[in-house]
Amino acid sequence: MTEKNGMPREVLEQIIEVTPYAKSVGAKLIDYKEGEVSLEVPLKKELTQHHGFAHGAVVSFVADSANAWAAASVAGDVVTSEYKLNLLAPGVGDKLIGRGYVLKSSARQVVTRADVFAVKDGQEKFIATSLATIAVFKA
Repeated sequence: MTEKNGMPREVLEQIIEVTPYAKSVGAKLIDYKEGEVSLEVPLKKELTQHHGFAHGAVVSFVADSANAWAAASVAGDVVTSEYKLNLLAPGVGDKLIGRGYVLKSSARQVVTRADVFAVKDGQEKFIATSLATIAVFKA
């Protein structure tokens, strides 16, 4: 459930389905509630770099999406204005999980935090964190 200005889960899932990059990496919404989201991306070989770690661009996608989708849960249609990403450890495993949280929301912007985890053999490892400013999109 989302507040009156938030995007319904079904609408976000439709957007994910028609977003070429999200679809190409296999992004899937796991949990979605007001101010919080979780998503996962299977860590296929095609998404790794030369050491076999999750490519930074994929970790970045997970963080950015967790931030933006958390913002969407309270503000509706949004776009990322800026974000900072700290890569803390290599992403190795079966999948990446991103968890996004709204820290503060206003009429024009939403400030969010997201953490990214690599999952290997059922164990989560904290690999990245980010802070973002998400702009409320008015067509």
